[in-house]
Amino acid sequence: MVGLTVGLAVGGAVLIGALGYALQRTVDTEAFKTADAVARLAGAQALPDPLPVAGGDVRVQVVDDRNRIRAASIDADRLVPMLNPTELSRVRDRGGLFLSGQRVGMNGPVRVVAVPAGPADDPQTVLVAKSMADVKHSVHMVRTILLISFPLLVAALATVAWRVVGATLRPVEALRTGAEEITGSARGGRLPVPDSRDEIHRLAVTLNGMLDRLESARTRQRAFVADAAHELRSPLANMRTQLEVAQRLGTRTDWSAVAEDLLVDTVRLSRLVDDLLLLARADDAGSGHRAASGLVELGELLVAVADRYPSPPVGVVPPSHPLWTVGERDALARVVANLLDNAVRHARGEVTLHATDAVRGDSTYHVVTVTDDGPGIPAEDRERVFDRFTRLDDARARDAGGSGLGLAIVRDLVRRQGGTVELSDAHPGLRVQVRLPAHPAPSDLGRSVSSDLGRSTASDLGRSVSSDLGRSTASGTSRSTVTGPAPGTGEPGQLLGEAGQSVGEPAARLVQTDSDRATTSTE
Repeated sequence: MVGLTVGLAVGGAVLIGALGYALQRTVDTEAFKTADAVARLAGAQALPDPLPVAGGDVRVQVVDDRNRIRAASIDADRLVPMLNPTELSRVRDRGGLFLSGQRVGMNGPVRVVAVPAGPADDPQTVLVAKSMADVKHSVHMVRTILLISFPLLVAALATVAWRVVGATLRPVEALRTGAEEITGSARGGRLPVPDSRDEIHRLAVTLNGMLDRLESARTRQRAFVADAAHELRSPLANMRTQLEVAQRLGTRTDWSAVAEDLLVDTVRLSRLVDDLLLLARADDAGSGHRAASGLVELGELLVAVADRYPSPPVGVVPPSHPLWTVGERDALARVVANLLDNAVRHARGEVTLHATDAVRGDSTYHVVTVTDDGPGIPAEDRERVFDRFTRLDDARARDAGGSGLGLAIVRDLVRRQGGTVELSDAHPGLRVQVRLPAHPAPSDLGRSVSSDLGRSTASDLGRSVSSDLGRSTASGTSRSTVTGPAPGTGEPGQLLGEAGQSVGEPAARLVQTDSDRATTSTE
């Protein structure tokens, strides 16, 4: 408001100055017109006496080079020239001069102009004095009007601005008040939406949409924490019960059996914590954090993953040529392992695993397919099974259904690799298709070095895991059946998720039996 006031004051001053200058130019123009008319008469040596002029606010004198008056208007002084020689020189140079009206017999200031006249042998000068009283009066009137109207105008503008700004900011204040009332414990709190279809309305709608998303995320987070706590409570309760019973029995306790039971529950806890950690890392990856990616050959990866599964055998159909994609090898291995876990758990007979090429438009991608002959999943539940801690009615028992994180992990990891997951009927059973972006094959040299390094690492890790499996399965279990030539020996040590192998997974392998070896995760 201060800026507006200063601006109006400066504008008023400029207006008064411009008005005074314009009126002065008008006076000069009229005076020069009168002087030019008299000069023409002097040039024709036809000066009348007295000189005719229009109006009573003009005085005219014609003086010679000795400053003697040759002719004058009826109201002009005939004895004393309007200007002395010095003033006459100044008015010729500057075009005009202000004098006191008393010198020419008028009230108030006057404007005097000079125009040369007469023949060359008798030079003369026409002096015209015109009153500035009307100009002064006009400027004074405008100044008075501005001085009176300026405070009123400022007050009116301030009132209008206050009302307009108040009306504009009222919805903003309502938004602020509404936001202040929304607390962390409040549910369903939303900001008021004004009726006006302006920027404030759109802002309120956008903020309410953000609050909806935040509430949905908070609801999912609370449900996730509650489900995780429930899943963790069961093995912890079992462990506590076993320890309390063992303590009550004292020396009659079979500590070997207790240790075996506790180890099973510990493995279950470790597996669940690993799954939760993997999901948390997947969420971080969705926020911009990405693990290192590289070229992965899918045929070798499938054989490496399937090689660790016992009976019923997993049938692997290797591709006719290498299928390369760019991604995190550990994450892709975890995807295949989780899908095989789910398929083996529900299959009646054999599980088939294969990879093929596919083309859609100008895009080429690879499809990894896992097919089982189990009961399948109803079409209305195929999207729900990707939610965390989801179990269908036929698989609610934890002994058969795991923790309900397997397919959730699959979807998050596949999305992180730039792919998609689809479920469909296998008639009978379930078919899971993972589509991954294709990548051109590397050079022969790069492929050779990568293959040698992969076989060396896989052999070392495979021997280590095979040793663990041998110690844990004294009854002996068959390895997975591989249909066709295997591109490599596999990397079982890389199946446990990103950032390397978890601490609890080797222990899990030590206690798994033929019926529960593949329960790392579930739908």
